[in-house]
Amino acid sequence: MGDLDFNTGTFHYGSRRELVYGKNGMVAASHPLAAQVGRDILKAGGNAVDAAVATAAALTVVEPGSNGIGGDSFSIIWKDEQLYGLNASGPSPKGMVPASYLDKSKPFPTYGLKAVTVPGIPAGWAELIEKHGKLSLEAVLEPAARLAEEGVVISDTVHNAYQRSFNRFTKEKEQYPEMISWFDVYASGGRVPDVTEVWSSKGHARTLRLIGQTKGRAFYTGEIADAIDAFSQAYGGYLRKDDLAGYQPEWVTPVKVDYKGYQVWEMPPNGQGVVALMALNILKHVDMKGRDDPDTLHKQIEAIKLAFSDGQLTIADTDHMKLNVSELLSEDYAKERARLIGDQAIDAQPGFSDNSGTVYLATADNEGNMVSYIQSNYMGFGSGAVVPGYGVSLNNRAVGFALEEGHVNALAPGKRPFNTIIPGFLTKENQVIGPFGVMGGQMQPQAHLQVLQSMIDFKMNPQDALDAPRWQWVKNKKVMVEPTMPLALINALKHRGHAVEVEMEKSHFGRGQIIIKTENDTYVGATEPRTDGHVAVW
Repeated sequence: MGDLDFNTGTFHYGSRRELVYGKNGMVAASHPLAAQVGRDILKAGGNAVDAAVATAAALTVVEPGSNGIGGDSFSIIWKDEQLYGLNASGPSPKGMVPASYLDKSKPFPTYGLKAVTVPGIPAGWAELIEKHGKLSLEAVLEPAARLAEEGVVISDTVHNAYQRSFNRFTKEKEQYPEMISWFDVYASGGRVPDVTEVWSSKGHARTLRLIGQTKGRAFYTGEIADAIDAFSQAYGGYLRKDDLAGYQPEWVTPVKVDYKGYQVWEMPPNGQGVVALMALNILKHVDMKGRDDPDTLHKQIEAIKLAFSDGQLTIADTDHMKLNVSELLSEDYAKERARLIGDQAIDAQPGFSDNSGTVYLATADNEGNMVSYIQSNYMGFGSGAVVPGYGVSLNNRAVGFALEEGHVNALAPGKRPFNTIIPGFLTKENQVIGPFGVMGGQMQPQAHLQVLQSMIDFKMNPQDALDAPRWQWVKNKKVMVEPTMPLALINALKHRGHAVEVEMEKSHFGRGQIIIKTENDTYVGATEPRTDGHVAVW
């Protein structure tokens, strides 16, 4: 590497991060440039909401393998001593009917334009700024547009995400010819950009500016909508301009459980936040020992299994659910489920894919406002389809629908699918503690559980909670653990019947950010050591 010979992805020793402290504002994100963009917006007079949108837009540029303009977002906002939730996930197009989508003679459309639901991110940005921001959407998106236009240096983490998609899409492009647009933007010359190379996209920059100048209308009713419609029709996709024109994000009330004196808040369905809440509710009714005690890990894993098995059967677009959230989070139900946890591992089926591609960020300002925000295209770059000339990577969120007729999450036109991305928030006795989140497919509720219990039950500081070795329940009795998990814990879990596998790929265990407000009205921030995490302060 230059005049020195080293591997950017190899580390021989564990690296320790310190907590970060700030007074006037804080932005925690998975990439330094994105966090700095948010911090600069705060310094320019913006609030935590402006900073969140600016950071989110920048992340579509600096981490396109984890999110994009054509995806979904969810956010929880603490403002004026009140919590607000915005569901900016999109429904299936009106033309995406089960008969055409679930043709048994054809492969399930994991990628390509037939897997695309209505993108919610641009409308979500516009709605957040309109309702709760201080600056214009144009001003908030301009820093990200400049990054896309001038180019960004590729890190090892970002290169790896590019390479995984390149390998996958190379195998899939004959089945999904629309993927040629992805190769044109992200792998021109037949390869992805290497570490330390500069990548840029004039189309991406132009799209961000059009969204900013028109408050999102260009994406849903203007020239970008026309381009999406034409692209979709050319390759047999279902998304049309009238699907885009009819889209509106939904303001919702976050849902919570009381856990040992704290209120843990998540977004209501169609997201899987209630899985984390159900698991926490169950664990209130079992005895817990230390953070690194095998009995603790065993009970955490069993609680997650039970919560996922419930979530598989119940979570869907809100209007289609047969059980409401209050029933899923009732104390009697939690006690009933807790009684199923014994000394040995049990079987359970989650029914969800473990593929992921998401970014999470947290912001805070000098007025006490705080935002927990997450956005995703789902599987990395999503569908692998990029709108020509505009740099918009489209999601493949339709994969989130169940394939069983009569299932609450079964495909229907204009219906939002089950969504994996979940922001979290923590309060205590109506006082704000702060935003938290860990991205990563079905890892997300599992990581929420592990991080929260580390802080609440085991009194670990936020950075320590993020640094701690993680496990992920996969299916049946299979559990993946990080290589930093103590051998004694691994062996103890095996003796309890868990099929434990040590997984070397750190991307399987999520990437988190936390901001905590102190009693001195200052902020403490923590960021993810498994990626290019950064906390920018003012």
